[in-house]
Order: sequence, then structure tokens, then C-alpha cells
Amino acid sequence: MDLSQKLPQYLLPFFSLSSPTDTPANPDSFPNSQHYRTDPKDLWLVITIIAVYAILRDALRLGVFEPFARWKLSRDIQLQRKHTGKPNGNTSVSTNGNGYSNSKLIPTKAERRKLHRSVLRFAEQGWSVVYYTLQWGFGLYVYRNLPTRVLDPVDAWIGYPHVALAAPVKIYYLTQLAFYLHQMLILNAEARRKDHVQMMTHHIITVFLMWASYYYNLTRIGCLIMLLMDLCDIFLPLAKMLRYLNLPQIYPDLTFGTFMLTWFVTRHVLFPIAIKSTIFDMRRLIPFDWDPERGYYHTLGSHTMFYLCLLVLEFIQMIWFTMIVRVAWKVVTGEGATDVRSDEEGEDEDDSGDIKNKEE
Repeated sequence: MDLSQKLPQYLLPFFSLSSPTDTPANPDSFPNSQHYRTDPKDLWLVITIIAVYAILRDALRLGVFEPFARWKLSRDIQLQRKHTGKPNGNTSVSTNGNGYSNSKLIPTKAERRKLHRSVLRFAEQGWSVVYYTLQWGFGLYVYRNLPTRVLDPVDAWIGYPHVALAAPVKIYYLTQLAFYLHQMLILNAEARRKDHVQMMTHHIITVFLMWASYYYNLTRIGCLIMLLMDLCDIFLPLAKMLRYLNLPQIYPDLTFGTFMLTWFVTRHVLFPIAIKSTIFDMRRLIPFDWDPERGYYHTLGSHTMFYLCLLVLEFIQMIWFTMIVRVAWKVVTGEGATDVRSDEEGEDEDDSGDIKNKEE
């Protein structure tokens, strides 16, 4: 469907990619794709994507994750009562059409509060698992079609400036930018966690780097870094979801171990390689020149700004990794994986494994 014939011109940037351009004569990636230039009007499409994310997040939360978690946890309560033979709650009795009575144990107030909290948290994490799984898969597709190598990112700088962007690259960038802007809105709308300042700082720097690398034609190193960042973010919310469902502790612990391993490899091994390439290869292969008409935005100041922001991100991630190691130590000592980033106001509720063990 040709949107240009269906929508007024002023609405097109909200629903389509802006600034189509000719495909390069000898493209080194996506030779059969439509190509585009960067355009300030891309922000209008980002706004639309944020709205779509908000709708999808609530639809999945209310229509899929909350009903499933409520059903599963309610069933667990009933099975536990039958297994122990100690019905702690009230009993609801009804008569069916055949004259037989059906009895159903009503959860206690404490059980309902715990169930409600677990259902909400399970649903919150569900959106992250869905998003990061799909986006990492899309990012891998983009990476495999670009001439970049994760262990030697030097190709990210060859041929700069990369002014003409293939449609998948542009979509990847704009959807990622929209996601982190959406996350910033969520961070300020929901209950604050203990690392709220670090999270907000991380998101602000991430959004700035995405925007700057996009408009400064540094998208190839940007695509590589975003791919590295997304992999481990699949497993942490998944581990939390498994714990909120009261599954055997081995499942969230193994998932958390996978998260810890992928975090270390991608963020403390491969990401520093990208930073090193930004500091040295970028300066060696791209001459300093500020010429917006040709797409050159590489000066000593912009170069320093980029790698300093990347170093700050790595520093924040090192702080988070110390928190991850603390949780891993609890797993090794038999306490089980817990969320050290729990809500500040929720410490008196059954959120951590320590409190759970005390109650049992």
C-alpha cells in the first residue's frame, strides 16, 4: 500500500521512513534494499513507535502475562493446600447442575497480596523478554548483512561516512531509539528502584549515543554495540519470570547463570573491544573533518565525546556487574537468585528469597 496516496503529506513521517535516496553504486550490504538518509523528521516515526510499544506492552501484560500468572499461581495455592491437607483459607461451596457440591479454597489475605505482587512483576518482565528476544534476532540479521566483525570492528570505520542507510538499518536504529525513550518514561512512571539514578543515567547516555551516531553517520559501530547490549537482557527478566512463577529454584538459577555469562562476555569482553576500536581505529581511519554537506562529522571534540560516553557506560555496567556477582554468590551459597534491584518501598513484602525463607 502506498501511504503517500492514502495520507496527507504532514502525516507521512509518522507512519513511514523519511528521505529515500538512491542505492549506492556498489553497496557492501543490503544491495536489494531501499536506502534512506537520516532526517530530523525521523523523530515523528519514533513517536509513533513509542505509542505502539506502549499499546503492545499493555496488551501483552493484561491479555497474556497477567492472566497466565494468576492462573498458574492460584492453581499452585490450591494444589499446595490439597497436598499438605491444611486449608488455611476460607472455603467457597457451590452446587452444580447435577446437585453435587464443588468446594474451592479462597486464598488468605496474605496469599492474595503475594499473588497480586507476583502477577504484576511477572507481567512487567514479560514485555522485556518479548522485546529483547525479537530485537536481538533482528539485530543479528542486520549485523550478518553488514561488513562488521565483532572481534575486529575496524570495518565499521571503512568507507565513512555511511550516508545512505538500508531500510533494515534505519528501522533497527529508530525502533531501538524509541524503546529506550519509552523505557525512560516507564522508569519515571513506576516505583523507583534502588539503582534508579544509574538506570536513568544509562538510558540518557544510550539515547544520546544512538541519536549522535545516527545523525553523525556512525551507524555501523552503533548496530554492533546495540547487538552486544541486547543479548544478556533476554535472560535477566526471564530468570525473574521463572522465580515469580514459584518454579523450582534450579530453573531461575540456571537462567540467571546464563545471564551472568552472556553479560560478562558481551559487556566486559566484546564491548571493550568496540571501545578500543572507537578510540584508536576511528581516529586512524577517519580524518578529522567537519563537512555536513558530505556527511562528515568527525572532529577531535566529537571523537572524544563518543569514546568518553562509551567509557561511562562501561563504568556503569561494571557497577551493575558487582551487583550481579553478589546475587551469584547467594546462588553458590544456596540462598537462590534474588533481585537486588527490588523496589525501595517493597522491602517488607515477599519479594526477596531471604524474606521468603524466613516466612517458610
